[in-house]
Amino acid sequence: MDPVGSVSSPWPYPRWVAHRGAGRLAPENTLAAFRLGASHGYRMFECDVKLSADGVPFLLHDATLDRTTNGLGTAGEQPWSALGQLDAGGWHSSAFAGEPLPTLEAVAHYCQANGHSLNIEIKPTPGHEADTGRLVALAARALWGTGTPSDTVPPLLTSFRVEALAAAQAAAPELPRGLLLDRLWDGWLAQALALDCVAVVAHHPLWVDAAVAQARAAGLRTLAYTVNHPEEVQRLLALGVDGLITDRVDAFSPHS
Repeated sequence: MDPVGSVSSPWPYPRWVAHRGAGRLAPENTLAAFRLGASHGYRMFECDVKLSADGVPFLLHDATLDRTTNGLGTAGEQPWSALGQLDAGGWHSSAFAGEPLPTLEAVAHYCQANGHSLNIEIKPTPGHEADTGRLVALAARALWGTGTPSDTVPPLLTSFRVEALAAAQAAAPELPRGLLLDRLWDGWLAQALALDCVAVVAHHPLWVDAAVAQARAAGLRTLAYTVNHPEEVQRLLALGVDGLITDRVDAFSPHS
């Protein structure tokens, strides 16, 4: 059987992906953002997942709490009992005040209940790359594995950190993986293949004819982040990329 995402099998994910839930329209990486993205017709979401000090996978982009919560300090140094009490919405606007940080478990339940797909970016606290990759992959396997419908699409696990993806590969090899790139560093394609990735997710200017052709020839799907301008959308669609991750859920129809 072909693996999920193989170029020889249908790509199971929507082309359009809502960045951090609903981009900038709601507090990023919260269930409020997921709900708002869904209200614009989006059926796949990207989010950042790291570990609490006691090993609970939860959603947060930054290493510290300061920008997007009313907490302070390194998020991964605090237990979930403290993190779960924080306000992760008030920084955005008063309409979202009191919105909590969600666990990966809560997001999984939301996505499964509504038939949505998920791209989990493994976002380790620095120094915890392997542990984060392993535990997030094991959590995803448990949440999308036994007990879910046989046609449930598993989450796509991605990371900039090779160590995290390697640990995810070892822990749950059956889950699809993608290598995130902010530049086309030497050996990127070989590394993606060594990690048995199904996709490469690159900063949108990196996708040009030659790079897309290289990825396709290696059997890899191509996704681009963060695509917010109409002219770039058209360029990438012409190249035939498989996924567009956007903040502009209000500007681009996910059905286009």
